[in-house]
Amino acid sequence: MTRPNILFVVFDQMRADCLFGALGESVALPNLRAFMADSVAFTNHVSVTSPCGPARASLLTGQYAMNHRSVRNGTPLPMDKPNLATELRRGGIAPLLYGYTDTAADPRHYDADDPILTSYEQVMNGFTEALELRFDDSRTWRGHLEAMGYDVPAGNDLYVPTGDRPDAPALYQADHSDTAFLTDRFLEDLPTRGDGWCAHVTFIRPHPPFVAPSPYNNLVEAASMPAPAGGIGEAFAAAHPFNGAATTYRQPHDMVCGFPDLAPSLETTAMLRAVYMGLVAELDHHFGRIISHLKSRGQYEDTLIVVTSDHGELLGDHGCWGKMNYLDAAFRVPLMVRVPGARPARVDLPTESVDVMPTILDWLGQDCPDTVDGHSLMPLARGEMPEGWRDYSVSELDFGDPVKPTAAQQQFGLSSHECGVAILRTARHSLVHFNGGLPPILFDHDGEGEGRNIAGDSGADTVRLSMLERLLNHRMRHAEGRFASTMITPDGVVRGQH
Repeated sequence: MTRPNILFVVFDQMRADCLFGALGESVALPNLRAFMADSVAFTNHVSVTSPCGPARASLLTGQYAMNHRSVRNGTPLPMDKPNLATELRRGGIAPLLYGYTDTAADPRHYDADDPILTSYEQVMNGFTEALELRFDDSRTWRGHLEAMGYDVPAGNDLYVPTGDRPDAPALYQADHSDTAFLTDRFLEDLPTRGDGWCAHVTFIRPHPPFVAPSPYNNLVEAASMPAPAGGIGEAFAAAHPFNGAATTYRQPHDMVCGFPDLAPSLETTAMLRAVYMGLVAELDHHFGRIISHLKSRGQYEDTLIVVTSDHGELLGDHGCWGKMNYLDAAFRVPLMVRVPGARPARVDLPTESVDVMPTILDWLGQDCPDTVDGHSLMPLARGEMPEGWRDYSVSELDFGDPVKPTAAQQQFGLSSHECGVAILRTARHSLVHFNGGLPPILFDHDGEGEGRNIAGDSGADTVRLSMLERLLNHRMRHAEGRFASTMITPDGVVRGQH
């Protein structure tokens, strides 16, 4: 019997409402929407951490950041952490990587002068790098552009638009973009692989700098963009000590290259949102090429296809940009899973990025290592309701730096060990807890939601205490589990119930 295939697609910095909300109504996205209609769409899905490196560490290990502890871009991930790739290899599958995992290497396994220790954009243990495509140092794509006759600028100058506005086109044509390049190379390489392939395909977009090739740079009209939540953020910045740091951490001029004087305004926000959605439309086009390729080769029906994003993007909500924030837009991401033989469905239960890795292993019939914190989504994908499924979600953020203290860290006089943020969300409330002594934040989604912190309201202490207890129980339940179910006995090593 031929072993089915696995296609695991990850976009970078695509927020959930590109597909499940008003933002996505500005552009057609026919291929992603057709796939969503043919898959199980998880519409209440969150990344458990941010930014890219930590988010992908959680996605691929199935662990919360509190356990894998690769909590910043550049914080090493221990090489012996079980991950999707190492577990697939245990099952006789060689996982191919087309793109990147943003994994900072474990320095215990390298000489001090090894170049691998100079960049966090390394490959997670267990993957075979079938195509290198990284953001800071993409030798393959830049080399391709040079071969196509482009005069390729160094560094981020490659992303400066060719005009006097941030929504001017990129210097490269659409057929030569990083998105097109990755898709081309993947589709060229895939036919050389035998049946039963496993491909982790990771697109850089719509990650900033926000610059899109023609026609995607002006495919979406700025006037069609929904207004950002909270306007340009004056009230938000004054509402909590952390908020001021969050709004200044990234500004519109940080999201594009070549426009250092770009000032915050509703017009600027609408323009950058339009470019962002243009990049999403470009992804939609190339994702459609991949699906068409699978169908033309008769592989679509025999392939488990998982599509998600590593984390979200604020896009000007409450005057904030990027993803180093506690607001939902930084963590809510799309997740669509097409299971061969399963009926399309929509699932609104809370799901987390740590669930993806055990889902893939479950589909293959492989047991998860005890380190995994997530739960397989396969029962939900098959229309079953697992007993005791969670009714909340949790995300974490670390805004510190042990080597070069961040501006927020310095502002609040915190050590890097005091810069953790935990967010617990239930259907009614969200609690944001800071471990460095900053005041808590509590949102009521039946009220003004993220528009107002109700932590100081009468009666809020009862709600907050209940949520703090739940957060503590969550952390105690999910403490590092490598040997939590293992006992040394007179009969030798015995592994019990996880």
